[in-house]
Parts: sequence; C-alpha cells; structure tokens
Amino acid sequence: MVFSWREGPGVRRLLLSLLLLAVWEASSGQVHYSVPEEAKHGTFVGRIAQDLGLELAELVPRLFRVASKGRGDLLEINLQNGILFVNSRIDREELCGRSLECSIHLEVMVDRPLQVFHVEVEVRDINDNQPVFPMSVKNLFIYESRPPGSRIPLEGATDADIGVNSLLTYTLNSNDYFTLDVKRNDEEIKSLGLVLKKPLNREDTPEHQLIITAVDGGKPELTGTTQVKITILDVNDNAPEFERTVYKVKLLENAPNGTLAVIVNASDLDEGINKDIVYSFNTDMSADILSKFHLDPVNGYISVKGNIDFEETKLYEIQVEARDKGIPPMADHCTVLVEILDANDNIPELVIKSLSLPVLEDAPLGTVIALISVSDRDSGANGQVICTLTPHAPFKLVSTFKNYYSLVLDSALDHESMTNYEVVVTARDGGSPSLSATARVSVEVADVNDNAPAFAQPEYTVFVKENNPPGSHIFTVSARDADAQENARVSYSLVERRVGERALSSYVSVHAESGKVYALQPLDHEELELLQFQVSARDAGVPPLGSNVTLQVFVLDENDNAPALLPPGAGGGAGAVSELVSRSVGAGHVVAKVRAVDADSGYNAWLSFELQPAAGGGRSPFRVGLYTGEISTTRALDEADAPRQRLLVLVKDHGEPALTATATVLLSLVESGQAPKASSRASVGSASAETALVDVNVYLIIAICAVSSLLVLTLLLYVALRCSAPPIEGVFGPGKPTLVCSSAVESWSYSKQRRQKVCSGEGPPKADLMAFSPSLPPGPVNGHIEEQLDVDVDFSSKIGT
Repeated sequence: MVFSWREGPGVRRLLLSLLLLAVWEASSGQVHYSVPEEAKHGTFVGRIAQDLGLELAELVPRLFRVASKGRGDLLEINLQNGILFVNSRIDREELCGRSLECSIHLEVMVDRPLQVFHVEVEVRDINDNQPVFPMSVKNLFIYESRPPGSRIPLEGATDADIGVNSLLTYTLNSNDYFTLDVKRNDEEIKSLGLVLKKPLNREDTPEHQLIITAVDGGKPELTGTTQVKITILDVNDNAPEFERTVYKVKLLENAPNGTLAVIVNASDLDEGINKDIVYSFNTDMSADILSKFHLDPVNGYISVKGNIDFEETKLYEIQVEARDKGIPPMADHCTVLVEILDANDNIPELVIKSLSLPVLEDAPLGTVIALISVSDRDSGANGQVICTLTPHAPFKLVSTFKNYYSLVLDSALDHESMTNYEVVVTARDGGSPSLSATARVSVEVADVNDNAPAFAQPEYTVFVKENNPPGSHIFTVSARDADAQENARVSYSLVERRVGERALSSYVSVHAESGKVYALQPLDHEELELLQFQVSARDAGVPPLGSNVTLQVFVLDENDNAPALLPPGAGGGAGAVSELVSRSVGAGHVVAKVRAVDADSGYNAWLSFELQPAAGGGRSPFRVGLYTGEISTTRALDEADAPRQRLLVLVKDHGEPALTATATVLLSLVESGQAPKASSRASVGSASAETALVDVNVYLIIAICAVSSLLVLTLLLYVALRCSAPPIEGVFGPGKPTLVCSSAVESWSYSKQRRQKVCSGEGPPKADLMAFSPSLPPGPVNGHIEEQLDVDVDFSSKIGT
C-alpha cells in the first residue's frame, strides 16, 4: 500500500516563510547567498566584494577579512577577485539538524575606516539521507489463536532531510496474512501497524517474514527497509525433530580432550516447556563409545573425552536421542557417524633380514646383500613410505614389491680400498611433517686373492766377498701382498736353474717365510764373479698368485792368492832364471826378466818387483824394474864383479795383507865373444818375441781403457737410477768399487792367463774384465819412466800353451 499527499498545510507554510525571508533581507540591507549542502571545495557562492561596494584594489590595504559565528572554515574569500567560495564540506543535517531554516552568518570587516558588513549564506537541503527504521529486524510473537482484524503497532521510519525530501510513503511485501495500516493526522504520520487478515496456523506456517519499505519524496528517491519476523506460538502437540537423521563428521585422530566433534540439533514445534529438549546417548551404546565421547544434554554438543586412535577404530556410529519435557514426553533419534582421519603419528618401521655378509670383493653387480621391509601403521600419504640410502655408492636400494626393498651391489668393491661400509637406510613417510626411521647396516667386504705379491723393485744388486762362511746371510727379499689373511701370507722360493754343471740350489737358498737369502758354500771370485738368479714370492690364496725378483750377486775378490812365478826360459833350471851376461855391456842393459802372475784381480793382482840386498851387503850392479820385472845393469861391469851373480827378486801384490813370492836369478858374467851363438840366437828370438809382446800390451791397454770407460758410464747410470732405492745390506757387502782406466802410475799388469767367469741366468759363462784403481800411493815417476812405459802382459796361455 502507498500513502502520500500532494498539498497540505506544511507546504503552504514553507512557501510563506521563504517569502517573508526575502522581504526581510531587502529591508535590512544584508547580503544574502545560498549554496547547496555537500558542495565541492571551490564552489562559487557570490561576488561579495562587488555586492558590498568595495573595490578589489582596496581589499588587501584595508585588511578585508571574514569572521563567522561558529564554523568559519566552511566558506572563504579570494582577495584577488573578491569571490566567496566553499572551503570545506557543508552538511546541512550536521549544521542545523531538522530545522527548516539553515544559514551561515558571516561578519565581513575592513579598516580605514572600520566597517562591518553582515552576510548570510543559506544552506539548501538535498536528498542525501535515506529513510531509517529504528531496527533492521523486528521480532514479533503471536499466538496462532489471535483473531483476524487484530492490529499490531509498529514504529515508522525517519528521514534526516527536510521538506519534500523527508516526506515518506510505505509499502509492504505481498503476503496472505497481513496488511499495512498507516495512522496519520493533518500534520504528520503518527504510527504504522499490521492488521491480521485471516486465522493463523502455526503447524502450516510457524513464522512469517515481512519486509516494510519506506520511500522519501526526493529526487532521486531514497528508500529504507525493515524486516518484520513474526513467530507463531503453538501448544505442545509436536515431538522433537532432528535436523538430519544422519550426521556425518570427520575427526582427526589424537584430538585433545574437549575437542568439539559435532553439534546435533533437534527442534520442537511446540512452545515453552514442551519445546525444551534433553539430548542423551541411547541406553544400549557401547562402553567404548561412552569412554571416548561426551554429549552435552542441553545444547547437543558431542566432544572428545578419550584417546582417539585411527589405527584402533576408523569409524564410530553413535545413536543420539532428543526428548522434550512435555507430558507425556516425546522423542526423536538420529545417528552420528564419526569418521576418524589419520594423523601422521606413527614412525615407519624398518626390518632388515637375510643379510648375506660378508660380501666378496669380486661379487658381481646386482648381488643382493640384504632384504628390507618397511611398514607404517598410518594410512594414505601418511602410510606411504619411501626408502633412501646414504651413502649411495657402492650400493643401492631396489624396490621388489610394495614396501619391500633389496640392498644390492651397485658398483665394484675393493677390499684393499675399503674393508667395511656403514650404510644408513632411511624410511620416510609422506606425512606433513614427515616422520622417519633409520637403520644401520654394516657391510663387511671379504678379501679374495686378486693381488699378487709385489716386490719394491724388479731387480736387486748384492755384493758379497768371496770365501764367505757357509750359510752366510747375504740379502733379504721382501714382497708385499695387498690382500688380507691367507691371501697376503707370502712364501719365498728359488727359481731353480743350472749354474754351469751345478744346480743353483747348491750355491744359495732362501728362507720360505722371512725371504732371507743364504750362501750355502764359500764363493770363489776366481771361479764365479756374478751369480744371477730369481726368487719367487707366492701367496697362500686359492688359486695362488706370485711374482719374481732378480738378484745379481757380485762376488768381490779377496787377496787369497800369492803371486806365482812363471817357468824360466830355455836352459833355465826349475824355479830359477839363468842368464849369461857379457862383461862388456853398458849401464841400463837388460840382462834378464822375472815373470809372475796372480790368480786374484784388481789391486790384489797388481804385482811389483823388488831386488833383495846382497848377502855381503855390497852394492849390486843390477836392478829390477818395479812393475816390469826386468833386470838391468846400473853401471858397466868390470873385473871386480864376481863371475857368478845370484839375485833374489821379491814379487809382491797390492792386496791387504800383501802376499809375496821370491824368484832366484843366476847371472854368469863372461868375457866378450864367449857368449854362445845359441845364446845370441836366443837373444835375437827373445828380442823379437818381446817386441811382439810389447805390441800386444799396447792393444791390451787400449782395450782395457775402452771397456773400463764403458763400465764406468754403465755404473754411473745404474747408480743414478737406483739412488732413491733403500740401501741393500748383506753380511759381506762392502762399498761399491771405483772403476778407472788407468792407475796413479799409468800402468797395468795383467797377472795371470785365465778366463774370467760370469754366471748368470742366460747362456754359458763368458769372459769379462774388471779393472780397479789402486789404493796405493802414486809410485815414483821420474826414476822409473822407462819401467812404467814398458808394460809386460803375458797372454801365453791364451795364445798357445
């Protein structure tokens, strides 16, 4: 329904007031302006300077200013152009309330002379306020027995505007039971009311929702609404009724006590005590449910009071009864299904079984080492377990079935590099936050015989003095096996071969466990200078592995052979040299020569000759060459010299200690021309032989120097290569000898016709020559120049005899 009027006493009175105001302003001489409320900043109000008869140029000199009564900041004057404008927001309702007249009074003052002007600015109302009801929702309670035509009073709406903007009309939404009744007099509406059109039936419609709308007379129109909620009261003739017959809720396990699980709600169409409902569990409810849940009898709150474990029970079915307090009481029942949600509260379980330990280092890739099973009592993502392995190499996890893994070999093992691995298996579930469990697996790597014994170097050089005691320790070989236990237990043996006509084992032996090498018999440098053989090292693995090392045993010479005199020439007696010497020979004439050899070598075979003093102490007319053994005259022979001269020549080597031999030389002094022709021929033959022998000596010296130089270079290179090797010790191992090409006296003596024997593992014995620098002080040079240059080397055994 719509109620309004177009003309009335209020409108006529408003027009009369405006007319009187205009007449009053014209008679008072005041300046009057008007401005709508809510005008924007800077809105033009009026040309105040012009309207007051003031020049723009005198506004500033005469201190033109405005003073208002109350709100002086709402309006402002521009002194440049004399215009009055809006300075801040103007709200008529805030300024004047519901008063019909609303103005801002200004006092404008200037000096020189002082003048005061009164300016009134009217604030015009605009429709900026909508109708407002006292309450947005109005609750009414009516018994269903209320008769039709009854009026229910309501309070109308108000509008903060004035005039037409505040004139209200009302409408009611369409319904079958109520109409809107407006009571008014000639001035204003006094009240509203609802009038019941027909009887109510609470069982059919227990509640009515009405909307009342108020519309003002402004342009554009503004509206306001209120909701009227009418509840119909009834007698106790209805049983309680649950909102739902089945409540389905989800509850997280391990929820703390007091956690609200669900609210069951039953309603009763009755009123008063007949509508009061009491909630309870069914009497036949299980003790387990009663121990875990609590039901508030008044408001139907079901809360937790015991431990909720998903792994124990995943779903609870609870029967709830709602009973009112009527007489007789009436009841209703519902079912509450509480689904328990899994929480990640269980740590994964790891079980390691079927360990295949230890693992052979040569096990093939993919070998299964252990079987691992994992489980998690949770469900869903919380029960999904992923296994990882740290560190990864040389193993990996292979999933064989759901929650079953195999720990397999992923890369090759090496017992010599790592004997044991500590791997950690981590089982982590998919919960948030995730839980994990770890298990350590100690994987022992078993050794296999995959490493042969290894010597520090492939070859060793050993120096042993000859004439060593039988069973002497001459060297120790040592091989290291990188394997372990039996695979690393090394035993040593000789690589048997023949040395000449004899077996190697007759010369040396090696201790099977310690690797010590022993000489089984005295070694003879003159028979064997170099003994080369191999020692084998073999481990105890299955199958056994082995390697060989070469030993070069150099037999060092000892001075164990005395000089031996060579047989004299033709006509000489055994052990003595007999020569016929002409008395006419001059000084320096060679009359005889003593020949001797030494079975030793080096210094030990280097011979020197000395002439023993005569028995009577007299001065002998003969001398002997220190290194040549030649007997020559020191002066011319005369008659005073005895016809038979017996000379004793001492032959001595340079060994330590020195060994000697004595040669007897018998010289017969004869007159010139008495020497037999045979002797002359013999002398000529002897001279020719000696000349040939000297040539041979020269070639021999050249050969010795060349071979010695080559040997020196070879040994220097060998020492440079072996300088970093550990020292080799033996019982009879002296320092390395120094090889030279010439002695301090620039002469050599090859002492004996023989073959130097060098025995090695390859081929028959071969001839060799070893030359050593003498350790004696330099011999005389000036007094024996001829003797030093005349070197006699006898190779008679090699060239014929």
